[in-house]
Amino acid sequence: MAELLLSGRLIDLILALVALEVLLLHLLRSRGAPPLAALLPNLLAGASLLLALRLALGQASWLWLALALATSLLAHLLDLRQRWQAAPPG
Repeated sequence: MAELLLSGRLIDLILALVALEVLLLHLLRSRGAPPLAALLPNLLAGASLLLALRLALGQASWLWLALALATSLLAHLLDLRQRWQAAPPG
């Protein structure tokens, strides 16, 4: 299991599952699935953190790692903004 994680293959698999989740949510929107726009920032934040981990395991340039982390932060802040605006007052 440690080799699977350290090689990055497990992270690749999880990223592929996140992409599949986005596709399924898009396809199921007519069946009452939440709007993709409401979920995308949260999914992007998580995927960006996974990508940052993958880049770190692959010993990528710190610039790419910083970009993935910054993307995660921005997506997280957008998600918080959406949730804050949707929350009932009080």
